[in-house]
Amino acid sequence: MRSITLWSEVLNDKQEIGQCVYDVAFKPDGSQLVAAVGTKVLVYNASDGKLIQALKGHQGTVHTVSYSKDGKRFASGSADKSIIVWTDKLKGILKFTHNDAIQCVAYNPVTPQLISCAMSDFGLWAPEQKSVNKHKVHNRITCCSWTNDGQYVAVGLYTGIISIRSKLGEEKVRIERPGGSNASPVWCMQWNMNRADADDILTVGDWSQKLSFYHLNGKQIGKDVKLDYDPLTINHFDQGKYLLIGGSNGKLNLHSRDGIYLANVSDSKKGWLWSAATRMDSNIVVLGHQEGLISTCALTFSTVHGLYQDCYAYRDRLTEVVVQRLNSHYNDSAEDMGSKIHIRCNDIVKKISVYKDKLAVQLSDRIVLYQFVSDDSRTTYKQINRIIKQFDCNLLVVCSENLILCQENKLTCLSMEGSKQREWTLDANIRYIKVIGGPRGREGLLLGLKNGQVLQIFVDNPFPIELLKINNPVRCLDLSMSRSKIAIINDNSTCLVFDLNTKELLFEELNATSVAWNTQNEDMLCYSDKGYLNIKAGSFPSHQRRMNGFVVGYCGSRIFCLQVHSMKSVDVPQSAPMYQYLDRGKFMQAYKIACLGVTEGDWDQLAHKALEGLNFEIARKAFTRTRNLRYLELIQTIEDRQKRGEVDSDLFLADINAYKSEFNDAARLYRKIGMSQKAVDMYTDLRMFELAKEYVESTNPNEHKQLIAKQASWAKNTNEPREAAKMYLAAGEDMKALEIIGEHGWTDMLMTVARKLDKADRDALTKCAEHLKRLQQYAYCVEVYNKLGDKKAIVKLHVETGNWDEAFALVEKNSEFKNDVYVPYAQWLAENDRFEEAQKAFHKAGRITDALRVLEQLTENAVNESRFNDAGYYYWMLSMQCLDIARTEDTPDTTAEMLKKFKKYQRLGEIYYVYHSIQRYADEPFTSHLPEALFNLSRFLMHCIMTGVVPKGISKVATLWALAKQSRQLGAYKVARFAYERLHALKLPLRFQDLIDLGTVSIRSKPFHDGEDLLPLCYRCSTTNPCINQQGSRCINCKQPYVYSFSSFEVLPLVEFALEDGINDEEACRLIEASPTRKLRGQQEYRDDNTQSLKFDPMQSGDAREKLLGDDPFDTGLLTFDPNGEFQPVVVGKDVLRELSRYEVVIRRWPAPLRYQYFRNLVSEVMIAMCDSCYQMFHADDYELVVLQKQCCPFCRKKAEMVDDDDFTSDRLIY
Repeated sequence: MRSITLWSEVLNDKQEIGQCVYDVAFKPDGSQLVAAVGTKVLVYNASDGKLIQALKGHQGTVHTVSYSKDGKRFASGSADKSIIVWTDKLKGILKFTHNDAIQCVAYNPVTPQLISCAMSDFGLWAPEQKSVNKHKVHNRITCCSWTNDGQYVAVGLYTGIISIRSKLGEEKVRIERPGGSNASPVWCMQWNMNRADADDILTVGDWSQKLSFYHLNGKQIGKDVKLDYDPLTINHFDQGKYLLIGGSNGKLNLHSRDGIYLANVSDSKKGWLWSAATRMDSNIVVLGHQEGLISTCALTFSTVHGLYQDCYAYRDRLTEVVVQRLNSHYNDSAEDMGSKIHIRCNDIVKKISVYKDKLAVQLSDRIVLYQFVSDDSRTTYKQINRIIKQFDCNLLVVCSENLILCQENKLTCLSMEGSKQREWTLDANIRYIKVIGGPRGREGLLLGLKNGQVLQIFVDNPFPIELLKINNPVRCLDLSMSRSKIAIINDNSTCLVFDLNTKELLFEELNATSVAWNTQNEDMLCYSDKGYLNIKAGSFPSHQRRMNGFVVGYCGSRIFCLQVHSMKSVDVPQSAPMYQYLDRGKFMQAYKIACLGVTEGDWDQLAHKALEGLNFEIARKAFTRTRNLRYLELIQTIEDRQKRGEVDSDLFLADINAYKSEFNDAARLYRKIGMSQKAVDMYTDLRMFELAKEYVESTNPNEHKQLIAKQASWAKNTNEPREAAKMYLAAGEDMKALEIIGEHGWTDMLMTVARKLDKADRDALTKCAEHLKRLQQYAYCVEVYNKLGDKKAIVKLHVETGNWDEAFALVEKNSEFKNDVYVPYAQWLAENDRFEEAQKAFHKAGRITDALRVLEQLTENAVNESRFNDAGYYYWMLSMQCLDIARTEDTPDTTAEMLKKFKKYQRLGEIYYVYHSIQRYADEPFTSHLPEALFNLSRFLMHCIMTGVVPKGISKVATLWALAKQSRQLGAYKVARFAYERLHALKLPLRFQDLIDLGTVSIRSKPFHDGEDLLPLCYRCSTTNPCINQQGSRCINCKQPYVYSFSSFEVLPLVEFALEDGINDEEACRLIEASPTRKLRGQQEYRDDNTQSLKFDPMQSGDAREKLLGDDPFDTGLLTFDPNGEFQPVVVGKDVLRELSRYEVVIRRWPAPLRYQYFRNLVSEVMIAMCDSCYQMFHADDYELVVLQKQCCPFCRKKAEMVDDDDFTSDRLIY
């Protein structure tokens, strides 16, 4: 460490007696210096010591000064009990007083708050305050100091007590120092000023010549440090790394932050050193002495370090040694702190040397030896020995088993225990020494002397070896990796490189200050110049780059450079020397340099240059570094070809040029060696078709077409699809062209191609049709299919697009497509919940099973949803479907089964048809039916469900409830009693229970018989039947089944008759049609293909009719029956048929395999209508009314329309 005085001045009074400088302070920016001298405040220019102004404002001696943090003001305190606040423009702006002389002042380091301490109190003031807040103390105040965050201030008392107070003046901690009331005065103190420190530490100096350290909480840190003088001033230096302490010995001493004495900074012998201050962020210190001397000096620290390969050890904070690896990726960064090894020596470090795992540190009175140790948890240096002796030496070198001390021209070898082993006395002073390695205990040393000699010494050999000698003193030297060459820097800053074998000067470079050979390459060295770094490879010119400092090591691509006090490790790409070798075609040397460290682009250039030079080994290694698999495959391919005997270097170069995208050169080489086709293939692959055509040597049109096709494929891939399609068409590849056209939806182009294609090109036309269909151009699609003559495809198109009208029109002309249309049509209807239409469509398609399945599902859904009217209709449709199946089936068993189902479904259809009205009557408050109709409906339904299983959804309760209610209303009391009795045997809903109980009680007051007008009459045997017949809806006498009107459900005057054996239905119908017409007066006839109706004038008497009709042979068969046997229909022969009037006969013309049913109307006055679809009978008037209301048959829902006919007196119903 050196102290350089910048300026000084002795301040005398009028009697030439030196005036004591009690306090000094720098302005924060370092431009001004204020000093408390006598009764004045002197303001200096800090850089040159020129006095700017002497401020007069105090009447007594000025004891203290302090500058604010912002540099806008400073304060001074005097023995006259006053405080003056000055601006940086040297004008006083405030003055206030205390009761005693002022001892010290200090500005808060964060805010503009000022503390002023007198003997018996202290005050706190800030610019925003109107007055000073003063606080009394019981002892004399001697010093004060703020914490670096400005929250607390420490006040030192003459009694040795330290009071730590908040910035509001409240005492927080009181430190009672040893000695009690006899404790020595605390005369100076200072808090640590580095904000990075985790804890606030107070350094205290007292007049017992001790230095103490305290935490903010008042606890002492460590033990007191003994001084040999009374401390008067304490200051932190170099951001808190060191302490500057001055006192009664007149010296300013440098201590570590722990209080360890390091060095003397100043000894002017001008009395006590009362004050000192450091300029912020600099190495400038100002000193104030008792005898009036004020001076500033600059402190500089020399670099103490050692280097072996990349292991670097250096001195830190004068008392620590830090060892690090310079090749660390995080060198000189905050992340690398964990990789550095710190060794605390607690003494000033003078010399450092490192070699392999050994480290030697020279302290003030000893040399300490360390050895590197490493385990799984940590790495460190372990102390192995100490040599307690003070050595005077210029250089220190450590080897594996020895220490080498260099003093002037002497070299002394010591053992690790400190015993002297040998000594060399040389001809001149040693200027440079370096360990160059060797066996353990036999290492070699390289020495450079002042007389120009370069010597080599082995530690176990007493005789030095002269390698060579130059004319100037040696400043620096280094050996190459193989120790065949040596580089020397002399005092003329010339770098000389010699061959040690021949002693020949290889080259020299001027303006060199230090030099280092690359430890990984024999031919490379670097040397530092004034602000530049020079890298030299072989005999090539050196490459320069800007860099400050001295080169001390060169390892691979990393250069170790000493910059002032720190070692920098810099990665330097070796691109320039590599390219120098590449330009000469020396690929191996270039590769070796590239291995030291170059950029990715440099590796790529090396690889390509080596490949062009057909040096495949170097090229492979370089491409492996860049992971260029493409070129590695090329190299492997070429080497395989060489193994197979190929030796044409031009062909290899052509392939290489093609890979490097130098296509013109590659094509010329291909043509040169007679392989033009390879040029064509290359340009084709590159989509350079025009260039490819230049190299096509054949006139074969197929080759040109192939080229055009490849060009089209390229156009497709480059988003030029229209051009690609045209090229494909020109090349005759219609399918590929159509694929592109269809993909982009160019309808016009599709149709143009389709119209040009021949009918025989079915694949292309089919592809056109498919694209048009996808593009929803159905008319064009039909046009293409017509060109193909594919009717089935047209039908399928109409079906898929839902164009059913067109599809049906085609089916009419081409019946073979019936299934192709109606089946999907039916499925489409079913998907759209149009099940009835779907059933009919399945039926039309001949898919009877599917039709039946749909209809059964519809029926089941209707019953489950209580849509009984629909259920009746669907059951009727089911019955007709079964009848159709029975007609088409050939097997008797299936026919019999279908006929059985026909009768079952017919019966269920009638039941659900009737129950629809009963259910609505039971659930709804109003009904459109007359009481008589409801009575007949419930009676009919009761006869149907009286025996056997009740169909699903049919409620006996609702049926009996309707029957009971209407019977009571119409006077059928016996039936009502029957219904109420049956109801009591059933589980009744709550809504009916009270009504039924009331009706049951009230009906007992009525007669036990039914009204005669309600009793049904058998028109065959004229027997009056009860309303409820246990045998069902038939006569109790002749067993003749009743025929009901399916509107009012009154019994119709119809008697069924059968034909004699041998008479078929066609003959019977012919005989009936041929019978004489016996119209009565007033008779009207309705007849068409759908309906048969008879009507007589009700005003005409029966006697008149008998006269007109005469005797009736049919009457004889009416009474032919067995009352105790089964039902026997009236059987008629041909004679009777001839006598029957066709106006009296109603025929149910069931399709085969059923026979016709024949009925005769025995009461001519009653007009009867029959639906020719479901063959149900109605009173004509009721039927006309229902058809007018619903526009259809109420049972089978066959549509009807009204027409006028001049032949009839009334409207005619057509179904």
